[in-house]
Amino acid sequence: MEPNYKDRSVEVERTEVHRKSDSSLVASTFIKYAAYIVITFGVLFFLVRYVFPMFK
Repeated sequence: MEPNYKDRSVEVERTEVHRKSDSSLVASTFIKYAAYIVITFGVLFFLVRYVFPMFK
């Protein structure tokens, strides 16, 4: 073989990575953040309804 010979028959192995989406993990994360939002609005409602009127 010649030193400048390039072998064109080399096969390149390609691997594909598929991400698996765990629906239970997505659902539990949604419930967690929904609870944070409900608690935040609950605290704001309490402040507006009961605490702020005390300063009038």
